[in-house]
Amino acid sequence: MKVLVTGFDPFGDDQINPAIETVKRLPDQIAGAEIVKLEIPTIFDRCAEVVHAAIVKEQPDYVLDVGQAGGRYALTPERVAINFDDGRIADNAGFQPLNRPIHADGENAYFTQLPVKAMAKAIRAVGLPSVVSTTAGTYVCNHIMYQVQYMRDKEFPNLKAGFIHIPFLPDQVTTRPNTPALSLADDVRGLTAAITAIVDRDGRGDIETIEGSIA
Repeated sequence: MKVLVTGFDPFGDDQINPAIETVKRLPDQIAGAEIVKLEIPTIFDRCAEVVHAAIVKEQPDYVLDVGQAGGRYALTPERVAINFDDGRIADNAGFQPLNRPIHADGENAYFTQLPVKAMAKAIRAVGLPSVVSTTAGTYVCNHIMYQVQYMRDKEFPNLKAGFIHIPFLPDQVTTRPNTPALSLADDVRGLTAAITAIVDRDGRGDIETIEGSIA
């Protein structure tokens, strides 16, 4: 089994992004699955092209995109992506789409194929906070989650894909009072647990329920 794991580069006022820093530090194998790591740009009209090229080249069984969610206290596997761009700030190319559909011929929303409840349970089992999220926002994180689902719908029907948000790193909250953060080591531990759950649940679907799982 092969899992393509992507992480965004820094954006906005931050000089670091926990997404790509965590992805770079993942083991090369998790639960017997080969882990392919990819940095992607925080650019609406470029990130999908980079991921598409990697899917064509690597032919992964799974794609897990990782992004920063400043202000969240937990690692949050995302359940759904919506066909809507509405940037709160400009991306790294200076582009700020507002009220824009991502694909005119795409579904209004796509649900993930990942076992998000099992992922949250596995993250909690290693002592870290995790809940299932039902909103990936309207910035580049939702955009890439939707784009990969659109690729699956139109081109890669056997692919399974999804997204997970992770909190700020401690260095990012020194001037953000009362903002939660997780260490890079905890992010790596949590993401490794989530990927282990993906591998373990392959072909079996998600678990039925997990207490307090919805955000």
